Amino acid sequence: MFDTLLIANRGEIACRIAATARRMGIRTIAVYSDADADARHVQACDRAVHIGGPEPAASYLRADAILEAARRTGAQAIHPGYGFLSENAGFARACADAGLVFVGPPADAIAAMGSKSAAKALMSGADVPLVPGYHGERQEADFLQDQARAIGYPVLIKASAGGGGKGMRIVHADAEFPAALASCQREAASSFGNAQVLIERYLLKPRHIEIQIFADTHGQCVYLFERDCSVQRRHQKVIEEAPAPGMTPERREAMGRAAVAAAQAVGYVGAGTVEFIAEPDGRFYFMEMNTRLQVEHPVTEAITGQDLVEWQLRVAAGQPLPLRQDQLRIQGHAIEARIYAENPDKDFLPSIGRLDALQWPPHVIFQTGPVRVDGGVREGDMISPHYDPMIAKLIVHGQDREQARQRMLRALGAVRCTGVQTNIAFLGRLMDDPAFAAADLDTGLIERGHDRLFPAPRASEDGTLALAAAALLHHDGLARPDGAGGAGPWQQADGWRVGGRYARTLTLRDACGERAVRLRRDGGDWTLAVDEHPAQAFRWQAEGRHPARVRIRLGDAEARGDVHRDGARLDIFADGRRQTLEWRDPLALAAAGAADEAGGLTAPMPGKILSVLVAPGEAVTRGAPLIVMEAMKMEHTIEAPHNGTVKEVFYAVGDQVTEGVTLIDLEATETA
Repeated sequence: MFDTLLIANRGEIACRIAATARRMGIRTIAVYSDADADARHVQACDRAVHIGGPEPAASYLRADAILEAARRTGAQAIHPGYGFLSENAGFARACADAGLVFVGPPADAIAAMGSKSAAKALMSGADVPLVPGYHGERQEADFLQDQARAIGYPVLIKASAGGGGKGMRIVHADAEFPAALASCQREAASSFGNAQVLIERYLLKPRHIEIQIFADTHGQCVYLFERDCSVQRRHQKVIEEAPAPGMTPERREAMGRAAVAAAQAVGYVGAGTVEFIAEPDGRFYFMEMNTRLQVEHPVTEAITGQDLVEWQLRVAAGQPLPLRQDQLRIQGHAIEARIYAENPDKDFLPSIGRLDALQWPPHVIFQTGPVRVDGGVREGDMISPHYDPMIAKLIVHGQDREQARQRMLRALGAVRCTGVQTNIAFLGRLMDDPAFAAADLDTGLIERGHDRLFPAPRASEDGTLALAAAALLHHDGLARPDGAGGAGPWQQADGWRVGGRYARTLTLRDACGERAVRLRRDGGDWTLAVDEHPAQAFRWQAEGRHPARVRIRLGDAEARGDVHRDGARLDIFADGRRQTLEWRDPLALAAAGAADEAGGLTAPMPGKILSVLVAPGEAVTRGAPLIVMEAMKMEHTIEAPHNGTVKEVFYAVGDQVTEGVTLIDLEATETA
């Protein structure tokens, strides 16, 4: 076994690898970019080496810089994690040429599976079932459209060298094909350096089921059962679980044998995932093989009781697999939720900013246990535009699926995260959705249940507004209104006034508009009224400031929660939910003034302009695409919010823009 390991990655996977290596007595070396100098994975390792600028191309994708870091530190092995160089055959060969152990499959196996088209041709020869489609080398647009017509719509365009949902589009009609193809090719070239695509029949109500395989250098290959990854948004996984609901032993064995055959066809060694698409009638087809450990591997660890990173390190050191196929067992059920900095209500647009608060449930056990967190960021860290916006993976394990689902609901409700938009509330709705609860799964679940999963905004309840009001009083230095402030009025910070009366109106804005919260103190008695609702007796207690832990009694109802304040923003965590309010401080509003920017279209985040689709003087209608941006490796289309005329375009193709800059000046016109 080697004693020094360089981890050529960042974030939660680097932390995960470092934890296992430390337990095995292996020294670890982190690499980091300018953006990650203070990152959690840097502190998790025994040593760290700077390798370049914040962009992945200037750091984590620089094989030369990583190999130089290994040479300087005397590392014996390199673990690529997942993403970046993990499935790069050239990097695997370079490691071997440098006399380093590459913790992953042989370069030839990576190359064989690196092209989806070539892999499918190989699988066809190994009698692994394939989805009908075109997987060849010809890439002329007209030819590919002819292939789509022959296959029959709907079809799926997919980047041949891709993964993670990038470079992938569903096309329902022939007229949509050219634009979708061009978009896929741009995204594929940007993300993978290869614009080649393949075309496949798009299956209706399919499930995405993948098999975890492991092979060693002694000729053994096993499958560690399956994961259901059907719940997806934008072709990217949101929820993973193991085992797959409704999987029969016979089907599990058939898919396991097919996965092992796929691995053996390329002389595979190490951890890998063979992904299948399955139809409701039980038929399944090979999609691709990921030649690395994947984000969702913790659910497999939970149901098998095995540490897959330890397996990787042992296999890389030439040791045999720890267990044979007949020794592997499924224990209970596990679910993983990916917590992202993103806004589900805006098509899952990534959110950039500082994690002002990041607190996990008090019963979390890191790396093992019924509730587990794999995370690469901490409170105070930045979610930057340079990398994937995943905050952490939350994993739960139960005796059965229902216990795991309930455990996930409770765990999500206990997470405290502020400073950025997150998908936590959306994940909670997903866990509670009738279709998910009944295991009625397929890749269209989120779109099919859109109205349930994306409900219209609701006005805040009076109790929530009362919690916010109490927190603001507490932040202003008022003590709890029970007379416990001192012997006389000058020592009491409870809102005492000459005559015993105190009155104040707080304006709080929620998703439905502004709400007036009227507070009044007469002697020792407080009342609170919301909008035109009748005033009710109000009692409150609060302690702490970041967050303020607040308890209120409004009329006959009681509520308690944590209130995080950042300037005018108040994040209230109560009853397992997060509610965000804005305090409309009249003094701050008067100082800021009122700037009318209704005609400007701004960049939602830092990114690069890929395409400008309009010119000055051009009339556009609401919803018309104006600009295509690339941010966080995904394309985002900026659309016209109303009918109008383009007065000016401020940026050109290739320009880098920062968040909030005005891209286009659009003058509104009357709707016909």
